[in-house]
Parts: sequence; C-alpha cells; structure tokens
Amino acid sequence: MTRRLRTWTQDSLLRGVIKNSSYLFSSNAVSILLSMLQGVFAARLLGAQGYGIVAAVIIPFISSIHRLLSFRMSELVVKYLGQFLAEGQKERAAATVKGAALVEMLTSALAYGVLLLFVPLAARFLAKDPQTAYLFSFYGLVLLAYGAYETATGVLQVTRRFNRIAQIQLLQNGITVSLIFLAFLTRGGMLEVILGYLAGKACAAVALYIVAARSLRRELGAAWWKSPFSWLPDIKELSRFALSTNLQGTVNLIVRDSETLFITALRSPAEAGYFKIALGVINLVTMPVEPFITTTYSEIARTIAQKERALTRRLLKRVTLIAGGWTAAAAGFLALFGFWLIPWVYGKEFTPAFPAVLILLIGYGCANIVNWNRPLLLALGMPGYPLKVSAWVGLVKTALTLVVLPLWGYLAEAALLSGYLVTTVSSNVWRGLRELRPEESRSERPVQ
Repeated sequence: MTRRLRTWTQDSLLRGVIKNSSYLFSSNAVSILLSMLQGVFAARLLGAQGYGIVAAVIIPFISSIHRLLSFRMSELVVKYLGQFLAEGQKERAAATVKGAALVEMLTSALAYGVLLLFVPLAARFLAKDPQTAYLFSFYGLVLLAYGAYETATGVLQVTRRFNRIAQIQLLQNGITVSLIFLAFLTRGGMLEVILGYLAGKACAAVALYIVAARSLRRELGAAWWKSPFSWLPDIKELSRFALSTNLQGTVNLIVRDSETLFITALRSPAEAGYFKIALGVINLVTMPVEPFITTTYSEIARTIAQKERALTRRLLKRVTLIAGGWTAAAAGFLALFGFWLIPWVYGKEFTPAFPAVLILLIGYGCANIVNWNRPLLLALGMPGYPLKVSAWVGLVKTALTLVVLPLWGYLAEAALLSGYLVTTVSSNVWRGLRELRPEESRSERPVQ
C-alpha cells in the first residue's frame, strides 16, 4: 500500500489532474454548503408547493429551453482550441473561439425568443398557475446573460485557469444565497427567490467573460478577435462534433434532466419538490467528484492525441479509485443518517424525499465512480456512441415514465432514472476501454 501511494505521488499526470481539480474541489466543497443553504431557505420560505414551482419547474424549464437549442461549446472549444494551441496554429485557435462564441450568442437569443412563446403554456400546465407566467419571463433573462458562457468556460479549461472557474462559482453561490437569505428574513416570495438565482448567474457570467478575454489576449494576442473565419477548420467536422454534442445534451435533457418537469406535469409540483430536494442531497455525493470530469477530460484528450495510451489507462484507473472511495463514504453516510437529516434541515414537510435519495444513490453513485466514461469516448473521437446509447436506453426509459409515473409517482421515476444511469454508464465504459486497449503500443510503460 505504501509503495502504491508513493507511486501515485510520483505520477505527474495524476498530480496535474488533482492540482487543477483541487481548485474546483475547494470551490465545490463550499458550494455544497451554499447550495444546500439556498435550498433550505427557499424550501422553508415557500413550502413544498412554492419551492416545487420555482426550483423544480421554472428553473429547469428555462434550462431545458437553453440546452435544447444551444450547443455544448465548452467541449468543442476544449477539443479544437487545445489542439490548435498545441500545434502552434494561433490563427485557427482564435477563429474557432470567435466562431463558437458567435454561434452560442445567436442560439441564446433564439432560446429566449422561444421561451417567451411557450411561457403561457408552461405556467398553465407545468406550474399549474397562470399567474406565474411573469416569473418564467423574468428568470429567462439568464439565457441572454449566458450568451457565450460555454465558450468562455472552454477557454478557461484549455488555459488551465481552473482556479478562476472555482472563484466564479463561489461568487455565484455567494450572491444567490445572500439574496435568498434576505428574502427569507423579509418573508419574500417566489419573485425574490428567483431574483437571487438570476443575480448570481448573471454576475458569474460577466466575471467569466472578463477572465476568459484576458486569457485569450495572453495566449493569442490582443487582436485575436480579428482573426478571419477563413482560418476555421473544416466546417463539416466542426458541425458534426457540435451537432453530436448538442444531440447528446438534448437526449440527456429529455431522459435525465427533466425529471421534475415530468413529475409536475403528470403528478404535482409538491412531488417535484420532493424529487428536487433528493437531487440536492445527492449533490453531497456528486459535487466533490465533478471537478475530475472537467480536468480529466483535458488530460485524456492530450494523452490520447499524443498516443500515450498506457498513461490514459493509468489515469482512469486512479481517478476511478479516488472517486469510488469518496462515493462509498458519502453514500453510506446518507443512507445511515439521511432519514433524520432531511426533515431537520428542510422541514418535516420534505421527509418523503429520503426514499428517493436512497434510490438515486444507486444510479448517481455508478456515474460518479466512472465519471470519465463519456469524456473518454469524446477524446477517442467517438461522440456518436454515447449519443446512440443514451437515445435508445432513454427511449425505453421515457416510455416507461409515461406509464409508471402517473401510477406510482416520484419514487418510480427515481428508480427509472437510476436504471438509466447504470445502463448507459456501463455501456460507455465497456466501449471506451475496448477501443483504448488495442491501440496501446508494446513499447509504452505498463500500467501500474
């Protein structure tokens, strides 16, 4: 054991991942507390029904509109900006960032226009209260604030400014929890709570743009934004990559990230509120590991591009062990003490959230342990495989949702979501490792 730990400490690749992850991890550790405080104050202030409308209907609905129409530009920027910087092609790198930002801003504006069209229907059939329509439109302004958020995030990932990402996340959560706490003290309502969420996200977006612009100026020069689009790489290749990641996001949106919308539409906002609280508690397990997804992806992409497959496999193995240790400890704690903690923290009205936590721990625990499953396939140039798996498994899951959810409620939906996560993640891991193994060179160092 001592020898293995010594070997790990000498692993420069793992040390780099942990160092960059530590910035986000420290931020996430505080973010867990701040996010829970946001939920606690909002839940106690609004009750199950009101909290369900705000946190399980309005915010997810607007997020869904954004994700449905936008592209996951951070992944595209990480892949191509990182590649062109490594090759010294600064003109192509600048043109790629410029094009990604422009496309993202246009789609964000389109998303806000689409939102305004569907606001009356969302208020009536999802929130079950037409008087909440103005809340949808108001919080929808976040779509405009997030005009180039994904692109800027990708820039900071490539330039390894993970400490800045962490600081901006803390800024967002700090502003949000402060405003929601103020609403709690003054006995505000849904508008004040939504204002807290909106203000936090808007300030974080502005800060992110400023830091990303400085990073680009340092890496590409002050006139990087003047780079002509003629320097863009093959448009078909870019479009194919962007479209596949968008479709992946769309599939995830429908089958994994719109649970509360399905629940409120087919059951009630109160049950959606229970489910939302359960997801918030699950953050105790997932949030500390999430930084590894971002930092590991950039290192996986680099080692695969340099054909250092043994290093890739060693990194995956060690990241898996680290994530698995944390997941087992956190899941055990929630299973033992969650029944008393949830009503104590959120109020007795939210006690029904605990069974959903236990069920969701299965699926999210699996995804947490092998968090690199999709990034590995992206780095291998196989963005279509996880998309196909998610689409087919998600089709079955969605069909079952329409049948099972109206009958057995949010706990049945939690079981379906866990099953979906276990199935898709396992398939991605199997295919990624199968593709990785045959391309290893015999001359490479063996995995330790």
